[in-house]
Formats: sequence, C-alpha cells, structure tokens
Amino acid sequence: MSSVSTRASFTAPALALVINAFVWGTSWWPFRQLEARGLHPLWATVLIYAVAVLVILALRPRALGQLLRTPVLWILVLASGTTNAAFNWAVTLGDVVRVVLLFYLMPLWAVLLARLVLREPLTHHAAARVLLALAGAAVVLWPAGRSGWEALPLPRTLPDWLGVLGGFCFALNNVMLRREAHRPEEARALAMFVGGMAVAGTLALVLVGNGMASPPPAPAPGWVAGVAAMALLFLAGNLALQYGAARLPANVTSVVMLTEILFASISALALGGGHLDGQLLGGGALILAAALLSTLSGADAH
Repeated sequence: MSSVSTRASFTAPALALVINAFVWGTSWWPFRQLEARGLHPLWATVLIYAVAVLVILALRPRALGQLLRTPVLWILVLASGTTNAAFNWAVTLGDVVRVVLLFYLMPLWAVLLARLVLREPLTHHAAARVLLALAGAAVVLWPAGRSGWEALPLPRTLPDWLGVLGGFCFALNNVMLRREAHRPEEARALAMFVGGMAVAGTLALVLVGNGMASPPPAPAPGWVAGVAAMALLFLAGNLALQYGAARLPANVTSVVMLTEILFASISALALGGGHLDGQLLGGGALILAAALLSTLSGADAH
C-alpha cells in the first residue's frame, strides 16, 4: 500500500510539470495563429499577462503593495519579462527547434550568474556544463560555407539573438527566484507576470513607433478568443508548475521540465514550424547533456 501511495505522490506532480512543459513547448503555434490574425506576438504577450495580473490582484490584492515595497523584485520583473517577450517573439519568427535549443543554453548562463549573484563556487561539474553548452551552441550556430570572421559560430538572425537573450534572462530569473525565495510567493508571482506585460508592452510600443510593427487590431472574435484561451492555459501551466515543483526534488523538476524541448521539437516538425538536421541534432545533444548535468548536480535547480 505504501509503495502505491509513494508512486501516486510522484506521478501527479510529475504529470503537472509535464502539462506545464507541454503548454510552453507548443505555445509557438497559437502565437503564430494570432499573428496571422494581425496580432503581433508582443501584443499577444501583453494581453495574456494582463489577464494573469488581474487574476492575481483579484485573489491576492496585497501582492501589489509587496511588490512596490521591494525594489529588488523589479530585477525579477525585468528578467521574467524579457524572457517571455524574447521567447514568444522568437518562436513566432524563426525555426522553433533552433530557437528552443538556443534558449536552453540556460545552464551556461546559470553557472556564470550563480557565481556573480549567489557567490557559488565554480566547480568542475559547473565548468563541464559550460563547456558542453558552449560546444553545443557552436555546433548549432556554425555557418556552413563561410570563412574568416563570417565563419564564427555567432547568432546572425533576430530569432537567434532572441533565443539566446531569452535563455540568459531565464537563467537570471531562476537565480533571482533562489536569491529572493524568502519573499512572499504572491509578490514573486506578480513580479513575473507584470514583467511579461510591461517588457513586451514597452518593446511593442517602440516597434510601433519606428514603423516595425502594427498596433493591436480592432477586437475580433478570432483573436480575442485566442488570447483568452492562451491566458487560461498559461495560468493553468503556472499553477501546474507551482504544484509539481513544490512536491518534487528540484533536480527531478528540472529533468521533467526538459520535456519542453521534446514537445517543441515534435510539434514544430509535425506542423511545419522547424526542421531537424544533423547539425541541430548534434548541437542539441550537447546542449541537452549540459542541461541534464545541471540537474544531476542540483546546482541549477529551480
């Protein structure tokens, strides 16, 4: 009986984490559908997170005061907001598989940020993760048929840069969550959702002002219903993440969350949002190995 109970206590939280990973791993498709209806992914991000902010404030109104009285949480606002704006924009513009792999260079940035922010030592395991992630990034970004400076394995397109930036900010988000773990949970949650709304909104306004994006279209049933559905899915995914992460060891949580790469890759290949060749497969294997090594060491648990 006890073994059945133990198995059940593991299965439900793990399933909750898989649900969250599925929501994020397949979110590229509805973002593209919304863009096809005239709603830029940045404006979609603003509206989705605005709904989440309203829900949090309705359920936990004191969270706003906690956020305003805690300036350090605004680093979380910026980190989480940039993560979401960069990732959502990148998977709408570029090859989903490539973007997700570059985004999951997160263990590389986590090692460096943990050293700077948390004063964690740079261990042999951490150095191995850095080297694996760098090698994977070099393989993914290696330009075929180029020489000289042009042959350097660097991001060259906007989706590439957004994927790398999103992963860096995701690592900063996780490091700050660990550093500020003593803060009220509702204040941290509000900071993350406010960030998703504020950063995407600011960037969208800049793009509109420079003629690089259009303002939100007039309300129409198609995209309004899509935004509402995505807001509910993101809220459900966030609740699932909190439920699962609170009941499983951090290293187990990190391993399960890597299924996001699987969901993103399979959905992109099936629905025409990306491709997979030997170069991406080889680089992705190295990046995934770095992420798995981070979970085994427990250094990047979040």
